[in-house]
Amino acid sequence: MPFIASLLRRVYLSLGELAWSALLVILVVHLIISYLLFRLAGEGDLVGNPVDFLYYYMVTATTVGYGDLSPKSGLGRVVTVLVVLPGGIAIFTAVLGKLLTAIGRIWRNRMRGLGDYSERTGHIIVLGWQDGQTYQTLRLLHSERHANEPMTVLVAKDLPENPASNYADYVRTERLADADALLRAGVAQARAVIARGANDDETLAAVLIAEDHAPNAHIVAYFADDRTAQMVKQRRPRVEAVGSLAEELLSRSARDPGSSEIAARLLSAASTDTAFSLAVPALQTPLSYGDVFLGLKRRHHVTLVGMLSQGVTDLNCRDETLMRGGETLYYISEIRLDPAAIAWARMGDVT
Repeated sequence: MPFIASLLRRVYLSLGELAWSALLVILVVHLIISYLLFRLAGEGDLVGNPVDFLYYYMVTATTVGYGDLSPKSGLGRVVTVLVVLPGGIAIFTAVLGKLLTAIGRIWRNRMRGLGDYSERTGHIIVLGWQDGQTYQTLRLLHSERHANEPMTVLVAKDLPENPASNYADYVRTERLADADALLRAGVAQARAVIARGANDDETLAAVLIAEDHAPNAHIVAYFADDRTAQMVKQRRPRVEAVGSLAEELLSRSARDPGSSEIAARLLSAASTDTAFSLAVPALQTPLSYGDVFLGLKRRHHVTLVGMLSQGVTDLNCRDETLMRGGETLYYISEIRLDPAAIAWARMGDVT
């Protein structure tokens, strides 16, 4: 018995090292040999119908053994014990082992940042890892992620494993301004890109590469130096450059107590009332800002606070300002509005 167990173990290890094609050939050969031996043993019930034989072979080789089919002769039982069972167990165990190994390899590669997400569409890419700040960004993005929205992809430098696997997939790179890494992250079909490098130079380089390869993505970048942020705003209109607001909040809160709390609540995903944006679809008839304000307030219980039109943001629009489609509205609400639930044609009827 120890000899047989050792032999089976060696056979299993040898089979596990074979390619999938070789395993398939061995499986077919073993199946044919088993069939011929059962026929020589006179087991007509097992080999008379190819479907019945295949069924018997599978349930026996995988040790399921329902018992509804079995050899009747002594020679048939010998074939089962000496050929079908040991050979089938070795083959199917090797197949299962290779399958689990392949799945484990894919999972490990994804954790190590070697995965390929180039086919992903409509997702958000985060460039750079700044410990707590980036982790918080990924957590907030995940908290607002819809059921059908793809997972965010983090692109970072030389992290041994995904530092936020619950919130994002990971692409490892040697530098943020790496076109190949961005393409592997699916930048061509991304909905938005957030860039925050170790310094402003690294962030700017990553933004320039992202612009070239993400024609339809909204790009947001953080710059520690407000002068750099202003320069990017002027020269790269596609990029939403964000600078530090600490000084502005400190001075405003000194004169208008509570201003920092209002700003924090408007930007927090955990707040009861926070700020969202909404794209206005093409309209058959222009609508006034005042009618849309009242319509959204009365039908959806949200407060309209501003509008982006032709590259200009106005947070205090006049009621008579017209919108024709293509504008972006900013509003305060408990939840994000479903665009499909808004009856734009009825906005003028607010009585």
